[in-house]
Amino acid sequence: MKLLILCCLIMCSTLTAQTSATTTLLKEGSVSGTVLDAKLNAPLAYVSIVIKNGSNVNVTGAITQEDGSFKISKLSEGTFSVLIQYMGYKTVTQSFQIGKDSYDVNLGNILLEEDVAALDEVTVIAEVSTIQQKVDRKVITVGKDLTTSGATASDIMNNIPSVSIDQQTGNLSLRGNENVRVMVDGKLSNVPVDQLLKQIPSTSIKQIELITNPSAKYNPEGMSGIINIILHKNTNIGFNGNLNIGLTKEINARFNSSIDLNYRNGKFNLYGNYGNNIGKSTNYGTITRPDDNSEQVFNFFNNNKSHLYKFGVDFYADDNNTISVFTNQNTYDGKGNGSTSIFSSNTEEQKQLFGNVSDNISSQYNLVYKHNFAKEGEKIELEADYNAYEEHETSDFTYFNIAFPPNYEDFVNTQRDQTTINLDYVNPLSDKAKLEVGLEARLFNTDVNYTSTGQSFDESGMIINTPSTDFNYQRDIYSAYITYGKTFDKWSYQFGARAEAVTDDAKAISTLENSSKTTPFKNDYFQVYPSAFLTYTPSEKNSYQASVSRRVDRPGLKQVNPIREWSTPLISSFGNTELQPQFTNSVEVNYTRKLENGSITGGVFYRIIEDEINRAVFIDRLDLNKVILTYDNFDNTTAYGVELSSSYKPTKWWNFNTSFDLFAQTQKGISEVLNTPIGQNPTVDDIALTEIKVDNIAYNFRMNNTFKATKNLSLSVFGMYRSKREGLQFMGKSMYFINTGLRYNFLDDAATFSFNYNDIFNTMKARFESTRPYIQVGQFNWESNTWNIGLSYRFGGGKYRALQRKNRDSNEKSGSGGFM
Repeated sequence: MKLLILCCLIMCSTLTAQTSATTTLLKEGSVSGTVLDAKLNAPLAYVSIVIKNGSNVNVTGAITQEDGSFKISKLSEGTFSVLIQYMGYKTVTQSFQIGKDSYDVNLGNILLEEDVAALDEVTVIAEVSTIQQKVDRKVITVGKDLTTSGATASDIMNNIPSVSIDQQTGNLSLRGNENVRVMVDGKLSNVPVDQLLKQIPSTSIKQIELITNPSAKYNPEGMSGIINIILHKNTNIGFNGNLNIGLTKEINARFNSSIDLNYRNGKFNLYGNYGNNIGKSTNYGTITRPDDNSEQVFNFFNNNKSHLYKFGVDFYADDNNTISVFTNQNTYDGKGNGSTSIFSSNTEEQKQLFGNVSDNISSQYNLVYKHNFAKEGEKIELEADYNAYEEHETSDFTYFNIAFPPNYEDFVNTQRDQTTINLDYVNPLSDKAKLEVGLEARLFNTDVNYTSTGQSFDESGMIINTPSTDFNYQRDIYSAYITYGKTFDKWSYQFGARAEAVTDDAKAISTLENSSKTTPFKNDYFQVYPSAFLTYTPSEKNSYQASVSRRVDRPGLKQVNPIREWSTPLISSFGNTELQPQFTNSVEVNYTRKLENGSITGGVFYRIIEDEINRAVFIDRLDLNKVILTYDNFDNTTAYGVELSSSYKPTKWWNFNTSFDLFAQTQKGISEVLNTPIGQNPTVDDIALTEIKVDNIAYNFRMNNTFKATKNLSLSVFGMYRSKREGLQFMGKSMYFINTGLRYNFLDDAATFSFNYNDIFNTMKARFESTRPYIQVGQFNWESNTWNIGLSYRFGGGKYRALQRKNRDSNEKSGSGGFM
């Protein structure tokens, strides 16, 4: 009996131990805590909580409640770490253990400190502009010293290294080439570039990126590269805003203003913006031709109004899913008039008067969905973007003492739309390697309808009514890309390729009386655009970068449109429907040296350009005294250049940025010349065709000085010198200008008053000369000797909370609080 009782006791003990062991193995724990602002001791809602295991792999996660608390359950035994991440604050990491000592861990109050360096500045704007060289781009952080230089993005572009803007035409160039793409927050716009830049207040710009050798992830368009304008974001908790007003004047007054409003609460972020640019401008010039002792005198006057509206909503569904939508609406109303007078010793004054009325509206609708996977850094993003543009233009021409053509009117209606859908996937294969793949479809269509009351000649030389023309141009692009990057020791590299299938389909239908003529053109091609980047950082102060890429410059709408773009009594401009794309192979090397009080960056680049697109100048067969400007493809050519930029602070009260860039390019074109002077009655047989080859070497030097007079008062002096440069049509002479300004902060830095005086010596004159197809000397002037006053005021409160949205082409965060 004793033996039986002993056996029963042993069996019960064993069963109890097994049950206890099983219970222990199945037991789960939890972790909890409360996240507070370290300075205000206030709870922070919607903070990301990430739980990692001992192998540093994400296990689970959550977000804090309105009172800043969180609790994550169903954690098995083991050692873990919790990452508390909140935009604008420093990340906090704490370790804890689930086990026999504690299955319900309470971390208590977790205090987060602001990370000022990480803020996408809304209320804090850098005092001084800085220049930073990254692997594939140069980043200019726009400080208050630079925004004082002008009221709009167009005004400050000449202050940016390697960038030039023609203040008369609005044409933008990078490294001496106008084949450059302009983006705002990584997105293209249907708004013409010159119009777009005048509508963005300079105070809304956070950074300007010069992407001169983009990777395969970027669209490969733009021979010179990409200029990406990044705007300030305004996603603070609660209600916040920013108000800007400005006035610019020399002869005429131009006004600009903008207001950004934002409300952030809970899972929603709502924002809206409005901006305008309203004013008049005057420019004038002369062109002299010694061969027939004549002079053309030009006078232009414009009265333009533009308005931009933006509204958007960000929805934070949970910690891993975000949906964002926004729309931009841009309206423009322009009125212009002018005159062209021709004075000659042989004839009495001839004169052309012209007027122009145009209005357009551009609409953009954007949707982004982003999903974060459990693995840190792994994400997939889908974006759909639709742009629509509509313009109506009426021009009238009146002639005096010119036998042909008679007075007439032109009517041009333009409609175009662009749809872009892209899918991107990012996978960090390890903490030192990353894989990115993506697909994209871009569908572009434009229709231009032209009618005129004017007259022209038919093939037999008879005068007939000008035919109506309907020009339709469609371009579809389907692409895929892959990039892989890795870092090891002091080296890092990235390589990738983008494949594109492109279809161009153009059709111009000219209708005259009862007959019509169709000019079709179609072009299909497939191209692969590889890219590679290598970085070597031997020390904290030295960095070297090298890159290679292949890019394309597809003909623009104006370059292919056969409808007359503009005309004067002696010059007419048309496009060429059969233009082929040009391709560019680039090599670039950069070096960055960090100094104790600044930095210096130097670089060189070399390009081989295939099937170069450039100007062709032909003599009008119907009037040998007139010329026709168009475009054509030419043989391969080359370009190279050197760039230097530096940011330095010699004293506490003085800092400066300087830059020097030199570029050399061989350009080719076609021009016709008359072997017999106009005064000797030449005929068509006297026309000779010649190919032009121009070796152009040009350089620019810029320097921006900022002097801190008091805590709230700063003074600035900016100067630029631009050397002469030779093109296919004209040789532009050198020019320089000096701008001055002051800035005063008040109301605890919430408000800023600025005043600047531009081109103080009135030296900004576009002087040029030419020998093709005639000897010409000219000069154009515009309102450059201006003064500008501006006032900005920031209001609202709350801590920073930015949506980490995808920025397609800039690889930067994108959100609210800006234009376009």
